[in-house]
Amino acid sequence: MRISTTPEAELVARAATGDAQAFETIMRRHNQLLFRTARGILKSNEIAEETLQDAYLRAWQALREFRADAKLSTWLVRIVVNEALGRLRRKRAEIIPLEVAMTMPDPEIQAALTASSHETPEHQTQRVQLRGILESRIDMLPDAFRTVFILRAVEEMEVPEVAQALGIPEATVRTRFFRARSLLREGLAGAVDTALLDAFSFDGVRCDRIVSAVLARASKLNFI
Repeated sequence: MRISTTPEAELVARAATGDAQAFETIMRRHNQLLFRTARGILKSNEIAEETLQDAYLRAWQALREFRADAKLSTWLVRIVVNEALGRLRRKRAEIIPLEVAMTMPDPEIQAALTASSHETPEHQTQRVQLRGILESRIDMLPDAFRTVFILRAVEEMEVPEVAQALGIPEATVRTRFFRARSLLREGLAGAVDTALLDAFSFDGVRCDRIVSAVLARASKLNFI
């Protein structure tokens, strides 16, 4: 589906009055960023989708409070992060200790990451496998590092945006990002940069599913 070019300020104003079409456009513009944010914290596609739906409903209810002095994407990321962390607290999710993470790199993984190939069916299979390896390694990062890494490296958000979204100093963002990259490179032998774009893929089906679910729930709650 082609995403509307309507200015963001207009979409926010319309969505705040209950305009479902305007909020659908907002969701489609930010779905990938926000799904990856939730996925980076929760380490589960299914739970990330559920959390994102909850976060969207909270955001829709709070749109009248949004002020244009901040980017809408940053404001939405903060809501998603809070929702995801709240879910973790409720489920008492286990946090992987730093000293356990990213140890004993697998020689077979190293070979798979350094091998060169062409875009053949075989190569496509390898890319899928590599993406799975990369995602699993990112999942192994300590929670605080993983969230910063997803926002900075995968979504390419600027340091001030990440700091504002997570409510931490910019220096902390830089430190956590540097440490996360170091941990990943130990296991991936420098392949992080070439594989990031394939990580946590976000296809049209997932986007449509999230949008449809949020709109259906909003209708039941009399948002629209």
